[in-house]
Amino acid sequence: MASNDSDTGPRSNSGSAGRPIIGLPTYSERTRFGHWDVDAAVLSRTYVELTERAGGIPVLLPPIGTPRPELVERLDGLVLTGGADLDPARYGAPAHPATRGLRPDRDESEFGLFTLARQAGLPVLAICRGLQLVNVALGGTLLQHVPDTVGHTDHSREPGVFTVTTATTVPGSQVAAIVGPEVKAHCHHHQAIDALAPELTASAHAPDGIIEAAETRSGPFLLGVQWHPEENTTDTRLMRALVEHAAQYGKERNR
Repeated sequence: MASNDSDTGPRSNSGSAGRPIIGLPTYSERTRFGHWDVDAAVLSRTYVELTERAGGIPVLLPPIGTPRPELVERLDGLVLTGGADLDPARYGAPAHPATRGLRPDRDESEFGLFTLARQAGLPVLAICRGLQLVNVALGGTLLQHVPDTVGHTDHSREPGVFTVTTATTVPGSQVAAIVGPEVKAHCHHHQAIDALAPELTASAHAPDGIIEAAETRSGPFLLGVQWHPEENTTDTRLMRALVEHAAQYGKERNR
């Protein structure tokens, strides 16, 4: 794995020689800028900056209905970003009173993106909501309000403020190979994995036992973390792992 302070990244043969193209789904939100107050497709710039620092080319993907295969064909890797709660109907559960602010446009778009990415063998890094989406898409379920299970609010103490905790990785896992036996995790979530999807294995945990990372046992790179690596400006290791797999994917696809 390349060192964290390198600003050069892997190369991809996608289209022409260059950095691999990484897709980043966005949110559709009411947004104010300049003189305008309009609906916009937005994403925290921290995702964009992390992708660039790790050696990828970030491309923002708006939630505009069911995605088409042509989109995934132009990507080398996919990051499923954080955000609003998933609709619990997706895993056959009634909504908890704390499950709010659902974004059906994102659900439709991103479940579709993930399905196409898996079919294409595209490398995927899933972050927070992204990990939850992967788990549900593969047949798992969610805890809709973590404090009900663990008895505290340490995973999301205050709206808009990240909590830093220590996640312990499982020896021999992909995430352990990338970040080591433990990692300082920037968390802001009130939901988490409940029943783990059959295709996934838990690969990191919080001190209270909540699953903080999960990954596939085999096949194309698929790693999800419940924390927000984009909030740690000194550590590019997880995104760099995705970018390196994306570069290899691009080369193999264009042989």
